[in-house]
This record gives sequence, structure tokens and C-alpha cells, in this order.
Amino acid sequence: MKSALDVARYFLCRVDRESGDTISLLKLQKLVYYAQAWSLVFRSQPLFFQDVEAWVSGPVVRDVWNEYKAYKYSDIPVPDNFDGEFEEDELEVLEEVWNAYGELSAKHLAELTHSEMPWLNARKGLEPAETSTNIISHDDMKDCYSSLVEA
Repeated sequence: MKSALDVARYFLCRVDRESGDTISLLKLQKLVYYAQAWSLVFRSQPLFFQDVEAWVSGPVVRDVWNEYKAYKYSDIPVPDNFDGEFEEDELEVLEEVWNAYGELSAKHLAELTHSEMPWLNARKGLEPAETSTNIISHDDMKDCYSSLVEA
């Protein structure tokens, strides 16, 4: 099983920088989250082993935050240390996520996750600006996004 950092590096390598595209930590976190969620739907297993926490800004993987937090809201460069080794079914999920969410802005992705059941459930009982390390459950992710496929 890959780590969330492997998934993050994959998305960082997918950005079309030659056309002027950039990626912030906020957007990267949401793409990593959606990769985990859709892996649970399509592969019935997680893509990475780390937990996803329900922060004020939306779903966050702490290891990804710690690795890239110095960039704050600025563009994160292409990683030096990425081998790109994923299984075929993992790549299919990553490509689906990139195609579905990659063109969306960080703000749009944050608003989207804030409207969806997995993040909302993990934040139940919390004030909007209250910090949290509550875990977004795999069951909630799978249930929420599976219903979109069935609809």
C-alpha cells in the first residue's frame, strides 16, 4: 500500500505547469482525500494507510500537511523524489480523480468537501472554526461516494 505522500506526489507531477497551472496545499489535500474516497468505492480498499482528519479547512492528511505546509497558499513545485510506481487499478483511480477534480479550484474543492457527509459527520458537534483531529471514517467515504455512482 502506498502512502498519502505518494498520492500527493502523483498529483504534483500531473499539474500542467507549462500552461501556467499551479497547485496549492489546500487543493492537494482535497485531491488526496478524493483519491482515498474513490479507491474505497472502486477498489473496496484504501489507497494509503494514513487517516484523513476533519480540519476546519476540510479533509487533511497530516503527513501531507507536514511535508508541504511551508508553501501555505503558494504553488508547490514538482517533487524530486517520486518513483511513480502504482498498480494499474490504483492508477485508474488516480486518473479518475484527476480528471474529475483536477481542474477545480482549491476553494471550490474545499466548499465541495464541506457540503459532503463524510466531513460533516466527522465534525458533528464542533463549532465552524473549532480545530479538530477527528478522523473521517472509511465507511462514511465509501457510503457517500458509492451513492453517487448508483444515482
